[in-house]
Amino acid sequence: MTVERTIKQRLDEDGYVVIDGMVSDQELVALRAAADRAWKLRRVVGVQFPPWNETCMRTCGESSTLCIPDLQEPEFAKWYGCDKLLDVVCEILDSKEHELQLELFNMLINPAHKDFALEWHRDDVKPEVEAEEEIERLAIPHYGTQWNTALYDDACLYIIPKSHNRIRTPEERDININDPLCMNMPGAIAVELKAGQTVFYNNNIMHRAVYDKSKKRATLHGCMGTVLGGPHRARNILQHGVAWMREERFKHTLPPRLYPLYDNLISLANQNEGKELGFSQ
Repeated sequence: MTVERTIKQRLDEDGYVVIDGMVSDQELVALRAAADRAWKLRRVVGVQFPPWNETCMRTCGESSTLCIPDLQEPEFAKWYGCDKLLDVVCEILDSKEHELQLELFNMLINPAHKDFALEWHRDDVKPEVEAEEEIERLAIPHYGTQWNTALYDDACLYIIPKSHNRIRTPEERDININDPLCMNMPGAIAVELKAGQTVFYNNNIMHRAVYDKSKKRATLHGCMGTVLGGPHRARNILQHGVAWMREERFKHTLPPRLYPLYDNLISLANQNEGKELGFSQ
């Protein structure tokens, strides 16, 4: 008799898990309309990791954080704080809701003018590290999870299943360092999402993305962590910059249910203020 694995088991074992039902038909209509309006405040970045500045503004499609007050689109924050999402995050992180931490929430969009691709990478392990350091970095608990929720069919994300808990093979390492845009990575698959589906994935799985300008993309990309993460979570999140989130008007764009999660994030920022946390890449 085959026992069906839980969401957490599938994520822990495979490095990713695709889930149906995270967005209702009614929510999908509302979020698509909000996404179309949000296009006007998109940002473009020409490098895939921070720090970002004016000199790197080029071609990669990304709509800036979806809870920014000037956006005036409450549907995004409403969904970020919905039962379905928070319940799954609590299961994955084995946490209570009051232990969760508000983190990043933006939208991945198709480029306007030319195709774009992200290199093969792990979010928190640099390509050049040797095996010993790679093992050490992969052993650090994440205290967080991240996801993509597709508002339209999306097959932009490529991963190597189960690569989140092992060192790279010599061939993978060579491609990662010397040919990071390679489309022939051994064992790689495209994660094909239908509209409304969500993929949660370990951010240290080997992954990349390929953006096609001709295919409409509006994919909600977010993450949440827990208060247990401390300095490990701090670097991962605070490198993106959260100073603007200290404003009261930002807090008031959130549904009250997310206030404790917001307070946890600000507490993390306060604890690490003035510290040189560095960058993941």
